[in-house]
Amino acid sequence: MKKSLVISGGTRGIGRAIVERFAKEGVNIAFTYNSNEALANELAQELSQMHGIKAKAYKLNVLEPNEYKELFKQIDEDFERVDYFISNAIISGRAVVGGFGPFMRLKPKGLDNIYTATVLAFVVGAQEAAKRMEKIGGGSIISLSSTGNLVYTPNYAGHGSSKAAVETMVKYAAHELGEKNIRVNAVSGGPIDTDALRAFPNYEEVKAATIARSPLKRMGTPEDIAGACWFLCSEEASWITGQTLVVDGGTSFS
Repeated sequence: MKKSLVISGGTRGIGRAIVERFAKEGVNIAFTYNSNEALANELAQELSQMHGIKAKAYKLNVLEPNEYKELFKQIDEDFERVDYFISNAIISGRAVVGGFGPFMRLKPKGLDNIYTATVLAFVVGAQEAAKRMEKIGGGSIISLSSTGNLVYTPNYAGHGSSKAAVETMVKYAAHELGEKNIRVNAVSGGPIDTDALRAFPNYEEVKAATIARSPLKRMGTPEDIAGACWFLCSEEASWITGQTLVVDGGTSFS
């Protein structure tokens, strides 16, 4: 029986790279999208045809974490099991106004939205996934994070502080879910060349600084993060839990 992945935000960037990597490994995919239903359904069909797996897209607003409860009920009807859950979806645009900017311009609403999408969505999604994993004897849960909580990044205080919070939540979840044979980890990416990063007003500056700081002299790619996620979900990582795997090309030490 094929294993199944549930991932939030699977249509673009890092999420899409993860979806494609797991599908390549023969894993069934349940992924979420926020607004572009046509693109999501097209991707699901493409994955199914190319890799011979089952793939289906579901609409989810990560600013409403309790939507996960109904989402997982739908997944129960479409998939026989849940083996992996990856909390990846992020927010941008108007939702982060007041949360993305210099410290003195931060506003509670923007900060609340970033925390909700990063931490609270992870909590509810992981809870629902863990209920399913317990029934099949275990599984692997991952939250995406970033090195913006390790290295100063202009305008990133709202995101960086929420990433620090979700990494701590990962440790607590790992401690409490371990007896159910459920492993919980985080993957913390350095600046990754995605559409989300390109939307930053200082993208070119970030790109140049990353390349200069990295011993590998390049930006990170979505595939770099996808490979780390696959490793943490594989049996090769069966004794790794409660950890944050930093995938940053060596930049956080530079």
